[in-house]
Amino acid sequence: MKTNELILILDFGGQYNQLIARRVRECNVYSEVVPYDITIEKIKEKNPKGIIFTGGPASVYGKDSPQCSKEIFELGIPILGICYGMQLMTYILGGNVARAEKREYGTIDVNIENTSSLFQGFSSKNQFLMSHTDYVEKLPKGFKNIAYTDTCPNAAMENTEKNFYGIQFHPEVNNSVNGTQVIKNFLYNICRCSGDWTMSSFVEESIKNLKEKIGDKKALCALSGGVDSSVAAVLLSKAIGKNLTCIFVDHGLLRKNEGDEVEKIFTEHYDLNFIRVNAKDRFLEKLSGVTDPEKKRKIIGEEFIRVFEAEAKKLGTVDFLVQGTIYPDVIESGLGKSAVIKSHHNVGGLPDYVDFKEIIEPLRNLFKDEVRKTGLELGIPENLVYRQPFPGPGLAIRIIGDITENKLEILKDADSIFREEIANARLHKNINQYFAVLTNLKSVGVMGDERTYDYTVALRAVETTDFMTGSWSKIPYDVLERVSSRIVNEVNNVNRVVYDITSKPPATIEWE
Repeated sequence: MKTNELILILDFGGQYNQLIARRVRECNVYSEVVPYDITIEKIKEKNPKGIIFTGGPASVYGKDSPQCSKEIFELGIPILGICYGMQLMTYILGGNVARAEKREYGTIDVNIENTSSLFQGFSSKNQFLMSHTDYVEKLPKGFKNIAYTDTCPNAAMENTEKNFYGIQFHPEVNNSVNGTQVIKNFLYNICRCSGDWTMSSFVEESIKNLKEKIGDKKALCALSGGVDSSVAAVLLSKAIGKNLTCIFVDHGLLRKNEGDEVEKIFTEHYDLNFIRVNAKDRFLEKLSGVTDPEKKRKIIGEEFIRVFEAEAKKLGTVDFLVQGTIYPDVIESGLGKSAVIKSHHNVGGLPDYVDFKEIIEPLRNLFKDEVRKTGLELGIPENLVYRQPFPGPGLAIRIIGDITENKLEILKDADSIFREEIANARLHKNINQYFAVLTNLKSVGVMGDERTYDYTVALRAVETTDFMTGSWSKIPYDVLERVSSRIVNEVNNVNRVVYDITSKPPATIEWE
């Protein structure tokens, strides 16, 4: 990505690392997440305006703790250390880090020195998310304290001569009040950024890079009809035109009538080479008897690739496979130093051997809201850009347990009713993701004076901006009542409906 300004984010393995990149980009400054052990030569080559050290689960004094080179502090580049990053800065520069008597976790009142450039615009007290066991016991030489809490004497520090700053809290998460302003102050007050990066510049530069990379060769796009793959498809179409072929694999695990809707959109509204492959029987045969969600994802991921390979051979030589992978997919698949939460079919679910020269993921560094902005920049209709997110494995991971055609029909009908009533209540723009889940739980019920023993359907609705965290949606009771009544009366083999009121974390948005 070409830009006049760059912030490097050194990844020390924390769970919120990619959110830091997102917050920086929200401030119109481009950022790249790089390994903590990036070489000094590479840093000089990238010539960043500033560097941010992320949080991480390790202790800086531990035997195998991740550490960067001390030379990084001799480059004359402003540095902000967050949580572990602050502790590492302290440790390397001669201060002392110790284990706290009491772990500090949650949204905490932080007393701050608001004359600091880092806290410009803040009052003397602000709420930030704390999550640490170790703390800075003694500041390094040349630093002064600029924040504290009741249990953490050094919650932030600064060395204005060197432009080094450290904060023990996490400004990147929504729990921190005005947290993004801390990052913005670092970017503009300390790094002296001007803010030259926008989604339009991302689109322009991406199209240019894709033209150069692919040239006159052919590319195959894995098109699911969802937001991510649709934006990736249109972006590639702008870059290479008819050298792109979009293959839509209908694995039979889509929502009700969705296959026909996707085909209509991309054949009537876009000048694309579009191929629909009806592969329902193939996928259901492979998934027969499989109950483990990770196995489902792996099977679906491999079958996707094998279908693409088969279609590619019919087209002749195809060098590139294009996928709509985005940042949350990468993070949750554990690619890097974070733990695997779940494998995404287009990331962790790929087989070892893929018969393409290269896989291109033009949206890999974007969060969902940034993907939507990119879609609007590309002229994609708003109703498609703001379409409900849908996982690549489809309803396979919304059916708990084994998958059968009967279960698919039950879930399709229940989910369709839920989505219809949410739209009727005009709640669809306020809820970021909502869907039905067919559980493997059966319970006793009474219908028409007769005993029933049928499935339980769970409803899930989440409000979020980045899909990394989210809160369950407070849908009005009358809407939930209407949905429940319709499902048990109109959908066969269902006699109970429940509503999931768990936020993310501790839950994920999807059930599997």
